[in-house]
Amino acid sequence: MVSTGEFTGLPGGVAVSHLSVYDWPAVDGVCGGTPHMHLTCSEAYVVTGGRGAVQTLTTSGYEVTPLVPGTVAWFTPGTIHRLVNEDDLRITVLMQNSGLPEAGDAVLTLPPQYLTDAETYAAATRIPTDVPQEEQERFARARRDLALEGYRALREADGSEALAAFHRAAAALVRPRLAEWRERWRQGAEAAAAATGEQLDRLEKGDAGHLAEAVVRAELPSVYGKFGMCGRLDVYRAD
Repeated sequence: MVSTGEFTGLPGGVAVSHLSVYDWPAVDGVCGGTPHMHLTCSEAYVVTGGRGAVQTLTTSGYEVTPLVPGTVAWFTPGTIHRLVNEDDLRITVLMQNSGLPEAGDAVLTLPPQYLTDAETYAAATRIPTDVPQEEQERFARARRDLALEGYRALREADGSEALAAFHRAAAALVRPRLAEWRERWRQGAEAAAAATGEQLDRLEKGDAGHLAEAVVRAELPSVYGKFGMCGRLDVYRAD
């Protein structure tokens, strides 16, 4: 556990990755990533290059948000989102809870028969890392296209029951991992907030001792070009 007053992670316990959105065309003629939803994390896009959009689906309806350099767009848990690449779209992604959205807090919008249990879901979404890049791409494209089937059905469904059913299935799929997620939150966002609280307490008492504990850190990505849900990722260590 990270002690209060000594949190040295990225501000607020967030994480970042650099994303080059897939330019693979789908059956609807749109190029882009895999639609999915996060259950406990907000996510933000800082657009650094190119042009595109993010399609979103919530209980409030379907929306399209244009993305151009300089745009900062963000959404809360429960937002189904699909990135669209219109011209070399590149994004820096900010994620809550030390990168949990890329470490488990995501459920793809697969058709219902693939959401019945963890094993079935994993078999449909896993990308093997011990095969050549070309084979990894084949798996990534296949799961993207499968998720688009479920996504189209959710968009076309009348009423909110189909979306509510997807929410229930997603919650059931992630339940076995919640203890692991809670620990990541405790060591990240909770620890960061507690550290600020302790520093405020010290300053109120005239104690500036924590300022002598300042540190500077810098890192390069630990992995380049990983096949992610929305595109190729340059990722940093979560800690």
